[in-house]
Amino acid sequence: MNTINELQDEVIEEFSTFTDWMDKYALLIEMGNALEPLEERFKTSDNLIEGCQSRVWLTADLGTDGRITFRGDSDAVIVKGIVSLLIRVLSGHTPSEITASDLYFIDRIGLKEHLSPTRSNG
Repeated sequence: MNTINELQDEVIEEFSTFTDWMDKYALLIEMGNALEPLEERFKTSDNLIEGCQSRVWLTADLGTDGRITFRGDSDAVIVKGIVSLLIRVLSGHTPSEITASDLYFIDRIGLKEHLSPTRSNG
């Protein structure tokens, strides 16, 4: 299993092949479309992420091995792509690995500066 930083570096590498933000958005949308849809029974207020202008649901299951598996969904295609990136980077790691990590990939791919303030906050 790759470390969180190795997974972040893979994401940065994938996005670095594009210079045009329309291509990066297209990649995000493609990643979001590839994300397995969250079952309707998990789209509850308890799983709804506060602060995002789009609706985003996130679930976390702690396995017997001490690793967390995240699942998520959004009603906005670009946000769903961001959710898929977060799931890709963080799923399969322990709570201590996740809390100790520095999530730098969002800044390094330039995503934060291309999102609205409310979407970036979420």
